Amino acid sequence: MKNLAGMMKQAAQMQSKMQEMQERLEAMELEGEAGAGLVRVTLSGKGEMKRIKIDPKLADPAEMEMLEDLVLAAHRAAKAKIEAATAEEMQKVTGGLQLPPGMKLPF
Repeated sequence: MKNLAGMMKQAAQMQSKMQEMQERLEAMELEGEAGAGLVRVTLSGKGEMKRIKIDPKLADPAEMEMLEDLVLAAHRAAKAKIEAATAEEMQKVTGGLQLPPGMKLPF
């Protein structure tokens, strides 16, 4: 039984470390750019789009804010579809077995 208790302790420690890692990732913000900086996108460490900036040279400056908002909305819609498809695939893999609260795959 010592092995089982040791394994449970290690699993709890690993879950705690995973939670800390997820919190650090969520707090991060990383920026990518394309077209020599004409388009810039800022994502959270979890891949959530936070901001987009498009150089006015690429579009009508009067419509820039709406264009940026539409790109953000399209990204959110695509991300929601990815999350739904991932959840569906995980259901197939786990045979409907629910993971413990806080344990999310993929990590």
